[in-house]
Amino acid sequence: MTKRTPIDVIAPNFKRRLSGVTATVVRLVPVQARYIAIVAVGPVLPAHVPQIPLSSLLTLPRKHLRVWHARRNVEMIGGLALKYLLGKRFKLMFTSASQRKQSGLTRWLIRCMDAVVATSDKTAAYLEVPATVIMHGIDTKTFAPSQDRIALRARMGLPTTGPLIGCYGRIRAQKGTDAFVHAMIDVLGKHPDATAIVMGRAVGEDEAYLKNLKQDVKNAGLAERFLFKPEVPTDAMADWYAALDLYVAPQRWEGFGLTPIEAMATGCPVVATRVGAFEQLVQEGVTGTLVDADDIPALANATGAALSDKARLSAWRAASRAHVLESFSIESEAQSLIAIYRRLLA
Repeated sequence: MTKRTPIDVIAPNFKRRLSGVTATVVRLVPVQARYIAIVAVGPVLPAHVPQIPLSSLLTLPRKHLRVWHARRNVEMIGGLALKYLLGKRFKLMFTSASQRKQSGLTRWLIRCMDAVVATSDKTAAYLEVPATVIMHGIDTKTFAPSQDRIALRARMGLPTTGPLIGCYGRIRAQKGTDAFVHAMIDVLGKHPDATAIVMGRAVGEDEAYLKNLKQDVKNAGLAERFLFKPEVPTDAMADWYAALDLYVAPQRWEGFGLTPIEAMATGCPVVATRVGAFEQLVQEGVTGTLVDADDIPALANATGAALSDKARLSAWRAASRAHVLESFSIESEAQSLIAIYRRLLA
């Protein structure tokens, strides 16, 4: 973005720690910048993301109309302060991924917005104002199938025989990591050639939670067939999905949840719980199957049934990539948001 190019859209990211919102900004802004003058602003952003320093918000020319696209309460407050306290010309926009009744403050802030986006139908149902539903997308060039999964597994140091079942992301109860572990203890007992992988980061009190899960696996005599892997950079994730036969998303609660799309984009079918946007992401009986949240026996049965029916698993695999290409590309998400930006700027 050159100094001569007026900025039309600003996407704030006011959180230092990596989160789903941060990942969304980092994924989307470089794609959107191909079509509209958009920058991110925040304390910690990768160098490849078009951005301006936080201090420059104070000196933005007042005559130029811009869109301020917030995704958190603090960012909505920031937009209101820029507009009404500093006199900057902004149209305010908010994207909500929450699936719960908002606090009074959040409801008031949302009512102050000029446009509201919900990331799923469920999220839209919790809002008290009209919202446009725009679901997240992913980079389908990065998340793509492997031409040789056996060779990929060998390169990654993973078992080259038998099915691989994975569960990735933050390790904590909300994400259902324990549900996955306990369901897979049952599955691995019935499928002696299968291996399960948990990959992610446990923070604070969740470190003890992870330690207990590892002990449960050891007590079941499955330590060699249950792999616990540390978190890897985002740009390395595609291979970890592509190596799998089945991905399991066992969340108890989720705002949206990108992992099923990432998995399906690599041709990996999914067993997921009915939370977040998963019911809109996974096509029942076509790209995978769904079970109720916190139903560990159902999770185990669905996973075991998929592994036992190789023809069905193969059909799911064939359909998964096509489903994501049709409905969940990041280009589609970017263009849908840009259409709202242009309407607000018109």
